[in-house]
Amino acid sequence: MTDAPRDANQIPVLLALSSADGTTIVPVAVNPTDHYLDVDDGTTGSDLSGDIAARDNNMVTTMIGVSSVDGITPVPVYADPTTGALLVKTS
Repeated sequence: MTDAPRDANQIPVLLALSSADGTTIVPVAVNPTDHYLDVDDGTTGSDLSGDIAARDNNMVTTMIGVSSVDGITPVPVYADPTTGALLVKTS
């Protein structure tokens, strides 16, 4: 399991779940030059996991949002397991 790297103040980086299996923890990638989140637009998503935020070995939780359908149900956020890019859909 991947543990979240931490900064000098012990703040962990953002974590998401792998879009490949829905269980592997993936650090979210940010471009070090312009500080933008790396995203993978136009990807096809799938429901690979439950509605619980996974935790790494240090109990740092992965990102979780709320369902766009009902506004209540927790939904894990996925990232590409190879690049760390968040999966987004702009249309």
